[in-house]
Amino acid sequence: MSNANLAAIATQAGVTSDLSSCHTAKIGGYVVEGHVPASAIQKMLKEKPAIAGIAVPGMPIGSPGMEQGGRKEPFNVIAFTKDGKRSVFTKH
Repeated sequence: MSNANLAAIATQAGVTSDLSSCHTAKIGGYVVEGHVPASAIQKMLKEKPAIAGIAVPGMPIGSPGMEQGGRKEPFNVIAFTKDGKRSVFTKH
């Protein structure tokens, strides 16, 4: 699958370019974009908020899969709706 196809899938799922990252998944009817911690996914699936999904834009150092020598950058998991509303879902 080409990068254009993957970008189209993310866009169709409600992921805007400023929320995009390198991975898009659909889990339990939600979209998960980027290096989202498992704890945030578990929280979303448990609480079932009225959102389209959650995202970690970019690839922050210290996010899952981006561990580099113990370095960590603070990052937020962003909840988003299909109509463009956003909020911080979790802070890491």
